[in-house]
Amino acid sequence: MDMTYRKILNEIQSDFPISSRPFRDLGNRLHMTESAVIDAVKRLKEKGVIRRIGGNFQTSKLNFISTLCAARVPDEKIDHFVETVNAYPGVTHNYLRAHSYNVWFTFIAEKMAVIEDALETIRQKTGVTEILNLPAEEMFKIKVDFAV
Repeated sequence: MDMTYRKILNEIQSDFPISSRPFRDLGNRLHMTESAVIDAVKRLKEKGVIRRIGGNFQTSKLNFISTLCAARVPDEKIDHFVETVNAYPGVTHNYLRAHSYNVWFTFIAEKMAVIEDALETIRQKTGVTEILNLPAEEMFKIKVDFAV
């Protein structure tokens, strides 16, 4: 990875500009043109280095509820289960784990009742009945930047 990519990755992790022209602003900070930054970010996304660019919000400060869910999903149902779960806009992460509860995902909604209803619908649509709802009792926010 060349130095241009490294500089862009280091900049956008926690200091992505909130403006009408964020890539121009990044370019100004990095002494690059707006189009050069856009092209580099596109290439990094195509290569799978960047998965997404988006905000991270403290759900509680927005009066939302967040919970971690874990499901015990048979191998033959994983694709359908993951597709069903990912259809919900409140699902922010969904990943496989080497554990008897092998699919874990986070779910955000306005109220816990919305999440509970969605989990019941997911159970019905997928036939996966073992889904744990594990709401946080205490929130710890850790800022993590990876020096590239």
